[in-house]
Amino acid sequence: MKSQILIAENHRELRQGLHTLISALPDFEVVGDCEDGEEAVRLALQLAPALVLMDLSLPGLTGIEATAQIKRRLPEVKIAALCSHKSAEYVREALRAGADGYILKDAPYEELVMALRRLASGKKFLSPEVSGRLPGDYRDSARAGARAAPWDTLTARERSVLQLVAQGRTNRATAEALRVSPKTVEKHRANLMRKLGLRNAAELALVALEKGLIERPDAAARVTGAAAPAARRDGPSGETQALAR
Repeated sequence: MKSQILIAENHRELRQGLHTLISALPDFEVVGDCEDGEEAVRLALQLAPALVLMDLSLPGLTGIEATAQIKRRLPEVKIAALCSHKSAEYVREALRAGADGYILKDAPYEELVMALRRLASGKKFLSPEVSGRLPGDYRDSARAGARAAPWDTLTARERSVLQLVAQGRTNRATAEALRVSPKTVEKHRANLMRKLGLRNAAELALVALEKGLIERPDAAARVTGAAAPAARRDGPSGETQALAR
């Protein structure tokens, strides 16, 4: 019996490439795909797949928050975080949210397949390039204690609020996305601004940009403009080609 998988990936070409590659595997069936976190949660609850391949850089509801929401309601669903960041910080956040695995976007195709099969069988998986960094990072964090950087003190929920507000959402719209009250969002917003020493929405947006939580206004145009001709000539995008090698 094939394992059903849902793909949540922000970039269209990579999403389509993953859909094609995974559909060709004899033991997997792609039952849906989407491009934002809220749709990922909705489809996961509707389809109840065995596995969700979750881009952590989703627009709207973050991949971290979407992972947490799915795991709270469907704890048996396995979630593989898909990310281009190799820092232990991102890995820790994904695992804290409930992710069962962490796959790099530039991973070889063979590694992607191995990861999906391990996760589908109930095991955990971390890309080799990030797994070796965790023990030392945890020891360093423990030694640092109170000297932890302000960004490291933010909770996953506070980072989700930061991303949504930086995208221009009101407190009410942010509350609806996170399924909490506007007052709770106001509290998280006040806490994160205090922790980071921010004074206004402009500074908040700058931090979100620096941390890669939101893209610069021209980023999408650059990506699609550069990728479209290459896709017509050579097929899948560069990221998809990396996974297909």
